[in-house]
Amino acid sequence: MASTSTLFLTGVTTGLFAGGASCAAVQGGLLAGAVGRRATAWPAEAWERSGLFAPVAAFLGAKLASHALLGAVLGLVGAAVQPGPQARAILLVASAVLMAVFALDMLGVRAVRHLVPRLPASWGRRVRRSAKSTAVTAPAALGFLTVLIPCGVTLSVELIAVTSGSPYAGAAVMAGFVLGTGPLFAVLGFFLRSAAKLWQGRLTAVTGVIVLLVAVWTLGSGLRLGGWWPAPAPQAVAASVPAQTVRTAADGTQTITIQARTNSYAPGAVTARAGVPTKLVVATRGTNGCVRSFVVPDRDVQEVLPVTGEKVIDLGTPKAGALAFTCGMGMYGGQITFNDPDRTPEAAK
Repeated sequence: MASTSTLFLTGVTTGLFAGGASCAAVQGGLLAGAVGRRATAWPAEAWERSGLFAPVAAFLGAKLASHALLGAVLGLVGAAVQPGPQARAILLVASAVLMAVFALDMLGVRAVRHLVPRLPASWGRRVRRSAKSTAVTAPAALGFLTVLIPCGVTLSVELIAVTSGSPYAGAAVMAGFVLGTGPLFAVLGFFLRSAAKLWQGRLTAVTGVIVLLVAVWTLGSGLRLGGWWPAPAPQAVAASVPAQTVRTAADGTQTITIQARTNSYAPGAVTARAGVPTKLVVATRGTNGCVRSFVVPDRDVQEVLPVTGEKVIDLGTPKAGALAFTCGMGMYGGQITFNDPDRTPEAAK
């Protein structure tokens, strides 16, 4: 699986560039309603002195707590189910489709409106009634309850929490997501509801484009993790392979060595012989991040690479064809193309 720190950064990035505006369109009005009412239990002078910092901080802090708790629960569910590469790939593809539907809905495409999943109206009414409360704890209570009215991008991050298979990683990606959305929510908290409405249309359009781009990226990750990414042409693969990557021992055993770097696998395309015993060596040196979760989808291989060292994977006797490998989140990958000995580019010459 991807490291907890990688998933945390994934959550922060998703929240900052895609989730903020999307969730603001759903939950921003609730925040504005909560901070717009002075708590009756607070003296007027104390309320004016604190400005809007206290209610905004209470709202965001409670929202962070509830989403981190949900992420931990979803991570536990993923650990219990232990989804394999194919199952995780299907979840990522489903997440991408869901994001695309929400993006098109935000862009005003009426054809997808009936496809957008919506929570029961009674849930929304209950949470919105909480926004009218003048209790001191109202902003915090409302922030905690936002977990019940997620935006489209939130649902996608929840799927990532499930695929993490860890309560810590699940909590990290959800907490990172909320922190990423925090700056925009903090700004919204200092504007009147009417000001938020003036920008709502523009925010929705920009958000729709951003979420659609994130959906395309997520779809590519899912396809790569599932081994469904289109294979490059054999000529292109052969031309990109360093000679020292593939070695053959005296006993005929073939060894393929690739380097796992923090943001890539090198080389990303390898040509080797089919029909001979083959071992794959994945070497690391100070490597961190998603690439340490090494997956060969077609072989159902899942290995956690050391920060520095080597991991040897027995590929048996491969048949002619392409064998894809990827990181556990589908973000980085590559391919080994096995050719019949008498049909390799060298033999053809």
